[in-house]
Amino acid sequence: MVLRRCRRLLRDDYAARDATQDVFVQLLLHQNRLDQSAPVGLLLRTATNVCLNRLRTHRRKPEDRDDNLLERIAGTFELERTSAMKSLLSRLFAGTQESSQTIAVMHLVDGLTLEEVAREVNMSVSGVRLRLRKLKSRLHELGGLE
Repeated sequence: MVLRRCRRLLRDDYAARDATQDVFVQLLLHQNRLDQSAPVGLLLRTATNVCLNRLRTHRRKPEDRDDNLLERIAGTFELERTSAMKSLLSRLFAGTQESSQTIAVMHLVDGLTLEEVAREVNMSVSGVRLRLRKLKSRLHELGGLE
């Protein structure tokens, strides 16, 4: 379940496996402070946070593992589309609370209901709905939705 979440967010099997290990390391490091009443939610929320942190770090400090591979990929349409999407998401989430990003991933990527998301992030359903509306409105302003 955790690996599936990481794969979906990171879109890279190697990075997802590495992030999955980090999720369990985080759980072990903080086991005394964790609320274990909803273990599935705890695992998913931790996985989401680890992956979002990795994406932010990668955006700030990109790695050049293989310049030849990057040159071959650079001309493809998929890279352009992915790059445009990453740029849009970066602008969308700029200045937003990390919990808003988590809410968006849980609801829009993982398919959790508003009630499930609210329970996982300890907010009211109306609070979750408001955060999603703000993100959608901001996305319209940025021209990301037709």
